[in-house]
Amino acid sequence: MTWQFTLTGLALGLIVGLTGVGGGSLMTPILIILFGFKPTYAVGTDIFHGAIFKTFGAFRHRRLGTVHGHLTMWLFAGSGPMAVAGVAVSYVLRNQISNAETILGYVIGAALIGGGSGFLAKSFVKRGIQPSEAPFIMSRRDKMFALGTGAVFGFIVGLTSVGSGTYFGLMMVLVYPLTMPRIVGTDIFHAAALLWIAGVGHLIINDVDLHATAWLLTGSVPGILISSRYTIKVPDLTIRGGLGGILVVSGLKLLNVPQANWVLGIGLGTLFVILAIYTARVMLSEPRATPERA
Repeated sequence: MTWQFTLTGLALGLIVGLTGVGGGSLMTPILIILFGFKPTYAVGTDIFHGAIFKTFGAFRHRRLGTVHGHLTMWLFAGSGPMAVAGVAVSYVLRNQISNAETILGYVIGAALIGGGSGFLAKSFVKRGIQPSEAPFIMSRRDKMFALGTGAVFGFIVGLTSVGSGTYFGLMMVLVYPLTMPRIVGTDIFHAAALLWIAGVGHLIINDVDLHATAWLLTGSVPGILISSRYTIKVPDLTIRGGLGGILVVSGLKLLNVPQANWVLGIGLGTLFVILAIYTARVMLSEPRATPERA
């Protein structure tokens, strides 16, 4: 199985490049639900692939000057060590508990529901602090909040691979007076550093399928490099609603709710219809440009 991984990587690379939002959270449920990976190997493979994949975006944003260095450092001071702790818990579960895969599957399902809700929250939650182009000098409170945020969500990322961008980006939107380009740049740069720490940890405990990772990268890297040159005029709610809805429905599937397959099929079908209608109405209601007369 090789070309299937390449196509999957290409699709996710195109999503990230065109929309700027994280298709990476989709990798773990895809590996589990579509490719039949055990949750432990899906998490490790997703994280290690994401580390390499997001490094390209991290360097790009660093060159553009959209990374807040001090905020990244304080987030990573909390997330790095706790991501290692998350990897350690995953290792203990796998080696000392007989039904570890089932337990981790449930944990991933809950994390996916939380991550999907975070995507939706980014669209509906109004900012409490207005963004500013002025230099942002972090106070002691800002540093402590970044440290705590990194610790909590770093552990979740190390254990489940979910939320390396979603949770941190949402917190930055709510708390820090950064413009969206700086939030996106800081989020991606921090995510790349965090995923390298967690990815190497999973590689050490042998939770990474290197064959799948290599073939995923043959699709995802060209996908993001090609599609990042273009933009698509799709409503933000459509993008976030689509990804968020897919994550929530996938989470319900992994939680083995009653009639999980029906929930997955009907949920995705309903989501597609609703978002298609919404997108069509928004795009058709936009005023058309009239040609200028000579």
